Amino acid sequence: MPSFRVQLNILALRPGHRPEAVMDAAVAALGTRHHVEANQLDIVGGVPRITLRFTVEEEEYDADARAARSAAALMRAEVEQVARTRDLVVLRRARGRWSPV
Repeated sequence: MPSFRVQLNILALRPGHRPEAVMDAAVAALGTRHHVEANQLDIVGGVPRITLRFTVEEEEYDADARAARSAAALMRAEVEQVARTRDLVVLRRARGRWSPV
């Protein structure tokens, strides 16, 4: 199965939400469509960034990428309910490297 990563910078929490709600929302949204293998939080240049790794049922190469982008957009929409975000990036694992989709 093709492996993908989605990365999303978190700018600020929305009022009334705890920090853990960001990752909870991301995992729940992505998990409705695909198997989430891992997730992590990093601080890059002083900005929190969540990264989730997930697999997509194998189809045609372009169809896999469309499914991953669609799932990433859904994830971002759900995370936007609890936090302001920017810079959504979707990456695909190919030949041992992560490349933008």
